[in-house]
Amino acid sequence: MPIAEDIRQSLFATDSEFRRLAEEHSRCESQLEQILESAYVNSEDLLRESALKKLKLRLKDQMESIVARHRQMASR
Repeated sequence: MPIAEDIRQSLFATDSEFRRLAEEHSRCESQLEQILESAYVNSEDLLRESALKKLKLRLKDQMESIVARHRQMASR
């Protein structure tokens, strides 16, 4: 059975929903890095950071669900 990273790469190449989730996850990560690298963080940034972290987690959960479903189908 392929390892999870192989499955993710395959899904990124073949599954448009997985690719969309992964790209959005990456955008959130970039935005978080910008906030964390900022010399001054205001309350709006802190709220945005919190929202981005929650969104990233939700996206990752959705991606993992697709990976699990793919694994389950491959093991049949």
